[in-house]
Amino acid sequence: MTKGNPFKLIVKFLVPIFIGNVFQQFYNMADTIIVGRFVGVQALAAVGATGTIMFLILGFMMGLSTGFTVLTAQRFGAGDIEGVKKSVGNGAVLSAMIAILLTIISIGCMDGLLRLMNTPEDIFQDAKNYIVIICAGIGCSVLYNFTASILRAVGNSKVPLYFLIISAALNIVLDLVFILQFSLGVAGAALATVASQGISGILCLIYIIKKVPLLNIQKEHIALDWYCVRNQLFIGVPMALQFSITAVGAIVLQGALNLLGSTVVAAYTAAGKVEQVLTQGYGALGMTMATYSAQNRGVNDLERIKAGTRQANLISAVYSIVAAVLGILLMPYLIRLFVSGDTSHILGYANTYITVCAVCFIPLGMIFIFRNVLQGAGFSLMPMMAGVIELFSRAIVAFIAAHYQSYLGVCIANVTAWVTAGVFLWIVYIVTMRKLCRQTKLTM
Repeated sequence: MTKGNPFKLIVKFLVPIFIGNVFQQFYNMADTIIVGRFVGVQALAAVGATGTIMFLILGFMMGLSTGFTVLTAQRFGAGDIEGVKKSVGNGAVLSAMIAILLTIISIGCMDGLLRLMNTPEDIFQDAKNYIVIICAGIGCSVLYNFTASILRAVGNSKVPLYFLIISAALNIVLDLVFILQFSLGVAGAALATVASQGISGILCLIYIIKKVPLLNIQKEHIALDWYCVRNQLFIGVPMALQFSITAVGAIVLQGALNLLGSTVVAAYTAAGKVEQVLTQGYGALGMTMATYSAQNRGVNDLERIKAGTRQANLISAVYSIVAAVLGILLMPYLIRLFVSGDTSHILGYANTYITVCAVCFIPLGMIFIFRNVLQGAGFSLMPMMAGVIELFSRAIVAFIAAHYQSYLGVCIANVTAWVTAGVFLWIVYIVTMRKLCRQTKLTM
């Protein structure tokens, strides 16, 4: 990522990640489609009611995994092979330790958290069954995300995609078997998700061991090194907290939504799954720019980072327009994937949500680009503060929406968070890059 045309490199790197992200969404989307069609609307609402909790827990671990491998990308960009191996070994140990701790805490606190979120009684037990199984499988999610992240850190974005495609297909098969054949309901959907994630992680690990000598580590590389651990935690913890802070705002929003009943929750869940698929391009672009920024920061090429960021914003703007048009036009047809029979009782709610979100896709893209460029360059505090801004923006509007029991207010809460955080990160990026450029000139 340190040589060649930035636009071509970015596109070439992000396309496999984008396809992989879409397939990863099929995990949860397959769950919601199969549960909604074959178990019922209440079961669909139960799965949807836990979505923000999944984002809180799994997002925290994803942020850690990505943050730990930023150092890997920087050392790779600088040509420090021993540094690459040490960062991988230390990151693996830290990820395993935190995954075990988070599994224990999340399962123990789940009942109270669901009640705090005003989860409707008619879906409470199904929601709890689903999310407890997901929490028990945190290690499977961590295994895939960490192994995929270290492959991307050294420039390989295709192999994680291949294994994820296999895993996504397996997830659908297991959903059908567990739900239709064994009548396990939402618990079957959760088991299918955990098993599929674990298999994709194992496949990535086997590939690394057999095909990527650069990432093969020895005993000395897993011995925790204070300098390495400090740097990984300095980047990884704020990235993890950034996901968690955003998720807390989403949990507050879900609490407001739950007051409107299980039918509205089901509609919001279905529309949210469509929105998540449409916005996977931003996640892919963000991962790409984190690697791009980290590798070029490793050789201190600030002008190349700025050029790549401009190209990324252009790609994001075009993508936003296409995604918005597709979301609005296709929602009446896509909603039928989630609910069998008459969809009129939830279509209106779904259309409202996707329309409100679609008009603000561009600032959402800004969040992913500027946040990841800054984190890849080694700056983690301000991106985390953007998460705080998202939290307060979303929470304030959500509280107002809850007070008035306004579904439109719930929808507006998300886009308010996107706009405020996007503008904040844009300003932070400009200020940071100007500061770095001045420092570079002074040292030359």
